[in-house]
Amino acid sequence: MMHLRVVAVGSLKERFWRDACAEYLKRLGPYAQVEVAEVPDADPARAGGEAAAVTREGEAICRALAPDERVVLLDVRGKRVSSPQIAEALEAWPLDGVNDVAFVIGGSCGVSDAVRSRAALRWSFGDITLPHNLARVVLLEQLYRAFKILRGEPYHK
Repeated sequence: MMHLRVVAVGSLKERFWRDACAEYLKRLGPYAQVEVAEVPDADPARAGGEAAAVTREGEAICRALAPDERVVLLDVRGKRVSSPQIAEALEAWPLDGVNDVAFVIGGSCGVSDAVRSRAALRWSFGDITLPHNLARVVLLEQLYRAFKILRGEPYHK
């Protein structure tokens, strides 16, 4: 069974975000082991500016990543991926010996070069910028949809 992790900057403060993520994590249970690791966000005003905040968050993200994980960075400038393409990746990775994948969602100021260099892939859900809370929900929903596609199961709307 695949092990997927979402490494995200910041915590979900509002209940509706937590509830949405919990629902998709529950739905993903039969398909993969999925967990979320939150790293603290850095306030640019307290960190010494946006660059310092990005560096601090990047260090925390890199510490949270396991050496053997395939890292996928969610990045508005990354390669656009469709739901079927996500399904294809989830199907291909185990055939390539990849069973541990971390999806990284950066903070509001972006991610450091260290995080970018650690990423094997950079994916985008389109040209829009999503708040990191919504990006987390969209990612979990897309992973669930991808597994449904792979199994040929109907997706309940």
